[in-house]
Order: sequence, then C-alpha cells, then structure tokens
Amino acid sequence: MKRIFDGKKTGKLGTKTNPAVVHVQTEKRVKELEAVFKENGWEYTIDLEPDKPEDIAALEILQNPPQTRVAEAKVGRNEPCPCGSGKKYKRCCGQ
Repeated sequence: MKRIFDGKKTGKLGTKTNPAVVHVQTEKRVKELEAVFKENGWEYTIDLEPDKPEDIAALEILQNPPQTRVAEAKVGRNEPCPCGSGKKYKRCCGQ
C-alpha cells in the first residue's frame, strides 16, 4: 500500500486533532484508563468492546515515547586507530 502525501499533517498523539484510541473489555478497566488519561491531560477515546481483545497501544506510546537515536561518530581513515596500535586507521583495522 503506497501512501501519498495529501498536505495534511497528523497531530501529536493525545491532542484534540489526534486523540488516543483504546479498546477495553470491562467497565472497570475504562475507569482505570480514564484516570490515567485525565491525570496526564491527554485527549482520548475509549471503546468498550467485551467480545474483542484489549488494545491499549496508543496509551503505551504516550507513556513511553520513542527516544531519539544518537549515531556514534565514525573513525576517519586518517585518524589514529581505536585499537591503540598507533597506526592510522586505514593502515590498521580499516583494511
């Protein structure tokens, strides 16, 4: 499936433009999740569906946002080799 950019940006998860949607099986679980969403000030929609499995992936994303990755600096070919031999990287481990 190919996605074509239509010029519209999706809002940040948990806001009015893109509320978090979760599906639960019991009324007790609805009240638990409502408390979590209200405590953090997130916008949400909770669907009570007793015959379907629980899906709280949106809540897990909000509670544990993805961390940015930091790339390690590469060793330049004319820099000293990190193995400690004293040779240039291109003459030692870079071969």
